[in-house]
Amino acid sequence: MNKSLIKINPGALVCNEAEIIGDVSIGVKTIVHPKARIIADKGSIIIGDGNLIEEQATIINCHPGRTLVIGHCNVFEIGTHIEAIAIGSNNVFEAKTFIGPNIEVTDGCVVGAMCRLTGKEKLNENTVIYGEKCSRRIALEKPAQQILQLDFLAKILPNYHHMKGKSK
Repeated sequence: MNKSLIKINPGALVCNEAEIIGDVSIGVKTIVHPKARIIADKGSIIIGDGNLIEEQATIINCHPGRTLVIGHCNVFEIGTHIEAIAIGSNNVFEAKTFIGPNIEVTDGCVVGAMCRLTGKEKLNENTVIYGEKCSRRIALEKPAQQILQLDFLAKILPNYHHMKGKSK
């Protein structure tokens, strides 16, 4: 894929310093911080509404000819590296997590800081992965949505960074 086709929906905020390559669609109220990387050079990436993609987070579609679909209301914290088959909705990827190319994340999952998932698997809904040994449990509830943080960032980021496209 030689040509970039970036679609930023109204209400999304994408900092100019973010690197976006390939066919990428970014949903309403999604915020992409400076130095985040979204690389769709092998297949397109569709990012749903209300996602938060923090500094140095990297999302790569490494599956030729296949679209990486990311649901709604996910949080990708600082230094997260995502190569997954698919990401559902309402998930939290804490700082410096690594999600390999053969992982499918469903809904309501939390992957703790520094955890690495490299095998082949589909995470059950509400899976929590944590600690040095990537221990697992099932949460009783989905993680809380980051609506207040998204609203705060939507007000603050444009004061300090230039944005790609237009936001309303």
